[in-house]
Amino acid sequence: MNPLLSLPAVLSLTLLAACSNPEKTGRYLIDPPSPPVRVANQLGPTVELRDVSLPAYASGQEVSWQSADGAVRSTPDNLWADNPERAVTLTLARAISDVSGAAVIAEPWPLGEPAERRLEVRVEKALAQSDGLYRLSGRYFLADESGGGTNHARSFDISVPLANAEPQSIAVAQSTALSILAQQIAALDGAGTTFITRTPADPFALDPIL
Repeated sequence: MNPLLSLPAVLSLTLLAACSNPEKTGRYLIDPPSPPVRVANQLGPTVELRDVSLPAYASGQEVSWQSADGAVRSTPDNLWADNPERAVTLTLARAISDVSGAAVIAEPWPLGEPAERRLEVRVEKALAQSDGLYRLSGRYFLADESGGGTNHARSFDISVPLANAEPQSIAVAQSTALSILAQQIAALDGAGTTFITRTPADPFALDPIL
């Protein structure tokens, strides 16, 4: 042993090595199952999905759950494999595209022709609850970017049973909830109320006939 290392230093290094053991840390993917059928596309051909807004407890790297006392808890032993906001945004964009056939792409829009519509999803709850359900709720907004079109604001409230309280079950339930949300958004369907407004047409736009 190196005589320059004191006993406390050796113990600290030993504990650090134990805490950093990668085999003790689980990393979980958000990966919705492939939808069995497609739904009618109500979105249009191209949609830009803004970064999905998540609650603070759901946007952290640790997998969270609700204990029997109502507290939201987590542990550094169980982590999401990617930044949750990035993973949810990219996953939701892909899932909506898969079920609808529309080109739904997360911002920033990478194509030369602008998207016809802009989609924004604000998640209010994304939690493995103490009642044995994973709950995903919030609102989404679909805006027409060309002017003169229809805009939608709609809420969603999705519950998926949890097989157990293990992080793998939480990841599966969250993935399933995102798949359901993708189907609801693609069809402009789901629980809640729809508010429809008309975007005024641009008065300075050139008449296509001229």
